Amino acid sequence: MKDYIVRASAANGAVRAFAVTSKVLADHARTCHHTSPVISAALGRLLSAGAMMGIMMKGKDDLLTLQILSDGPAKGLVVTADCAGHVKGYPKVPDVELPANALGKLDVGGAVGGGILRVVRDMGLKEPYIGTTQLQTGEIAEDLTYYFASSEQVPSSVGLGVLIDTDCSVRRAGGFIIQLMPQAGEDVISCLERKIAGISPVTDMLERGWTPEQILEELLGELGLTILEQIPAQFSCNCSRERVRKALVSIPKKDLCSMADDGEPVEVKCQFCNAAYLFDVEELREMAERTETPGCEQEV
Repeated sequence: MKDYIVRASAANGAVRAFAVTSKVLADHARTCHHTSPVISAALGRLLSAGAMMGIMMKGKDDLLTLQILSDGPAKGLVVTADCAGHVKGYPKVPDVELPANALGKLDVGGAVGGGILRVVRDMGLKEPYIGTTQLQTGEIAEDLTYYFASSEQVPSSVGLGVLIDTDCSVRRAGGFIIQLMPQAGEDVISCLERKIAGISPVTDMLERGWTPEQILEELLGELGLTILEQIPAQFSCNCSRERVRKALVSIPKKDLCSMADDGEPVEVKCQFCNAAYLFDVEELREMAERTETPGCEQEV
């Protein structure tokens, strides 16, 4: 089954909801970054959240960035997403090994540790919107729930899960975001609180083969669930050789000259997908000559 996101509403618009199945994109990130199981789980959770939060934006050029800056061994994670279900991300430290937590699960909270969650929404305005909150548990779902309530004043419930298989691949991944709109009455709030309190972990639902629609039906069926849209989701990086070349041209000429004088090709890797781009000495000298400052001195 391909990855996709569902957008839905319930209780005559008093609740909006999103759910995603993201196994393929989470496993693609694992293979790109050669992540250990606990980092695969952490990155997969943040990618799932990013995909859902990305489609909350409206402009085709809007960009969402989720940054976790932490003091745990993982050091942090970065994910970006757009409104069309495209998402990409990378871990600061891809290979972290920790014992299981008290529940016998991968210790994502221990790997992430304390720190901050930063949400950046670039909507083409003069300045992007930036919201920052303290990490509550490092488990990511709880941290995003706290972010929505404290930074955006939107009562929300976020559930995320990544199940790692015995061969360290991603077996299941996905999640949901449920949000209360201002017109939600006490009856809606009480029903939703009861359903969320009794729901199974996301990985259990995914392992049972539940689709995003079924997850939302379990949570919101009593409130009159309406599926509004289904959007394909995928790990998608827009890096290219030309984009990397433009980045190299922007660095100081003396640095480009120094690279060329070393007499060895330079390999540049994309942070988000680990794609490698190789530039030979002549290309480096050509780029140096295109800058505005004086050219490189070459020995004759």
